[in-house]
Amino acid sequence: MIGKVADRRQAKVATIVAAAWGLARVNGIGAVSLRALAREVGMRQPSLYEYFDSKHALYDAMFADGNRQLLERLEALPPDQDPRRALKSFMRTLADFALEDDARHALLFQRPIPGYEPGPEAYPDAERVLGRAVELMAAAGVDDPGDVDCIVAVVGGLIDAQTSNDPGGDRWVRHLDRLIDLHLDDANRRSTR
Repeated sequence: MIGKVADRRQAKVATIVAAAWGLARVNGIGAVSLRALAREVGMRQPSLYEYFDSKHALYDAMFADGNRQLLERLEALPPDQDPRRALKSFMRTLADFALEDDARHALLFQRPIPGYEPGPEAYPDAERVLGRAVELMAAAGVDDPGDVDCIVAVVGGLIDAQTSNDPGGDRWVRHLDRLIDLHLDDANRRSTR
């Protein structure tokens, strides 16, 4: 009986989170209101507090859900024995994922909500994504933390430039592989000096 109750609760949370994503796609991530969300899922607003004790708790659930989706996408990539190709495939998949949903991109990769920072319970899958990226970079010969920061900044910058200047196009992200090659070549050259 307890398992069935937990399953029903988990299913309801998933429904609420999916509805919150829907509202975020229409109105922007910062404009998700508990009143509109309650209406969307057929509840009264106070009933939402049975599932989320605050709007930040809802954002935490959305952050965790978005990173779970990203991790699933990345884990579905076929293995590639060439470290450089594997890193490019990973980063291309991450960029595609970010670009396909503005609301999700904002919550996962930016800080668009004043006063909100994801809580520690929302972070495990985000940490797994970053950990996998760091592993792939190390396999490609990049293990200096500054070089890791740089490649994260390059990929994030391309995604932001694409979103801002050519939504739906590829003007910026088409350079992703080239910039990864430039960065890897530079990092490898510096490490052999």
